[in-house]
Amino acid sequence: MIITGKYPNLRLRRNRKSNWSRRLVSENTLSVNDLILPVFVIEGKNKKIPIKSMPGIFRYSIDKLNQVVGNAVSLKIPMVAIFPYINKNLKNERGAEALNKNNLVCRATNFIKKKYKDKIGVMCDVALDPYTSHGHDGLLKSGKIINDETIKILISQSLIQAEAGCDVIAPSDMMDGRIGLIRKALDKNNFQDVQLLSYAVKYASSFYGPFRDAIGSKNLLKGNKKTYQMDYSNSDEAIREVALDIKEGADMVMVKPGLPYLDIIKNVKNKFKIPVLAYQVSGEYSLIVNSIKQGIVSNKIILETLISFKRAGANAIITYFADKIARDLK
Repeated sequence: MIITGKYPNLRLRRNRKSNWSRRLVSENTLSVNDLILPVFVIEGKNKKIPIKSMPGIFRYSIDKLNQVVGNAVSLKIPMVAIFPYINKNLKNERGAEALNKNNLVCRATNFIKKKYKDKIGVMCDVALDPYTSHGHDGLLKSGKIINDETIKILISQSLIQAEAGCDVIAPSDMMDGRIGLIRKALDKNNFQDVQLLSYAVKYASSFYGPFRDAIGSKNLLKGNKKTYQMDYSNSDEAIREVALDIKEGADMVMVKPGLPYLDIIKNVKNKFKIPVLAYQVSGEYSLIVNSIKQGIVSNKIILETLISFKRAGANAIITYFADKIARDLK
C-alpha cells in the first residue's frame, strides 16, 4: 500500500532541493555501458567522408577505423555496429556481395577483432538493402519481396559474418521465420556463442532517410518497405513479433525507431523481461543536431532523449551520439 500523504505534510519538492538529493533519489541513470556506436565503412584507403544528411558523422575506410573504434575502446563503449556503403558496381538484384567472404563488412569486422580482441563487441547487420540494386532488404520478384528465398541468403550472410569474427548477428530485414533458421545454422556450424539480436520490432518509418543516404540505398529504393516492416499504427503486433522471435532463439530484441516508440519499448520490456535495445535512428539524430545548430534547443536535449529510453525500459541504445555522451559521462 502506498501512502501519499497530504500537503503540507508531504512536499515532493524537498527531494529536489539540491543536486545531491536529486542524484540520490534518481530512478533512472545513463552510463557508458548503455551505449552502442554505429560506424559506417567504405571501400578505399585514407578515407573519412562526411555524410551531408548526418552532420558530424562520417564513412571510414578500414585503415581509418582506428580513429573511431579506438576512441570507442578508450571510452569503454561496449559495442560498435558496422554498416557498409557498397559501391554501385558491386550491387545487383540479389545482393550477391553480401555473400562475399571478403566483403567490406567482413574485412572491417576482422580488422576490429584482430586489433582490439574482446575490448569491444562488433555487431553486424543482416539484411540485403546495402547490397541490392533496388534498395530492399530482401529479394524482389514481380514487385514483391519473397520471404523464404530471402532467408536462405540471410543464413549464408550470417555465417559469413560469424566467420569474420562478428559477436552479435543482428537481422534487421523483417522476414518471417528468419531468427529460428539463422540460430539453427549458427549452432550447426559451431557458432553457438554468437549472440542473436533480432530487429523484432522495426517500423516502416520516415525516420530512416539519412541512414539510407549513408549506406547509399536512398536513391535506389523502388517503392516502400511496408509489406515487411511494421505498420506504425500497431502496438499489439509488436508483442506478437517479439514473442515469435524469442521462441525462435533471439537473445535480445530491438525496437526501431526509438523516440516515437517509447510505448513499444515499455510494453515489450514489461511483457517479456528480455534485453531490449532501442535504436535512436538517423532521422532522430539529424533533427536533434540541426535543432541544436539553429539554437532552437540546447545540446542538453541529447541526454534527455537517451534517458527517456532508459525510463521506458531499454537496456541499451544504439545512438550516433554514443561517443559524445560517453565523453560527457566520463
